[in-house]
Parts: sequence; structure tokens; C-alpha cells
Amino acid sequence: MDDPDDPLVTEDKVPSYDLVEQKIREIDSTIIVYRIFYLFNSYIYRFQLIKKDKMCVLEIPRVLLENIGKDGSEAENELFTLLSQKIDDSECWKEFQR
Repeated sequence: MDDPDDPLVTEDKVPSYDLVEQKIREIDSTIIVYRIFYLFNSYIYRFQLIKKDKMCVLEIPRVLLENIGKDGSEAENELFTLLSQKIDDSECWKEFQR
């Protein structure tokens, strides 16, 4: 799954990562952020989340993460809504395979 065009990135390279992790834990404290990829062709961060033996992949636009520091609560509310909808969607969670 490692692709040089869409590389794995570390937490410190993701804008507003701490807030994303905090919001995920508010929704469900058992979820772990497993890996993050940056998709250059669409300027999206792809987060792989794990909960027990299931994985959910969610994509967050870079511009949304960058706007959290600029327009504060509006972008933060948008992020929380996006996370909540995806995490609560049982269709997102698939069997985890390494």
C-alpha cells in the first residue's frame, strides 16, 4: 500500500493533527490512528483508523485542516461533523488485514 506518489506521513507533517486525534477520541476513545497518507493529486490526507479488528479509512481535505487555525470554530465544527459521520457509519469499518 506504500506508494511514492501518495507517501505515508508522520503526525508532525499533518496540519491540526492534534485536534483531529482529540476529536476522534471524543467520538470513540478506543480508536487508534494507524497510518496517514497524503494524496498529492487531490490534496487530501487519508487517515487509517483501527478499532479492535476493523479499519476505517477517512479522507480529510488539506484545506480544511489548514483552515482550523484560521477560522477556528467553523472549520473545527466541519471537521467534527465529517469525523462523526464517517466513524458512526458501519459501512466504513472493514475487517483489518495487515
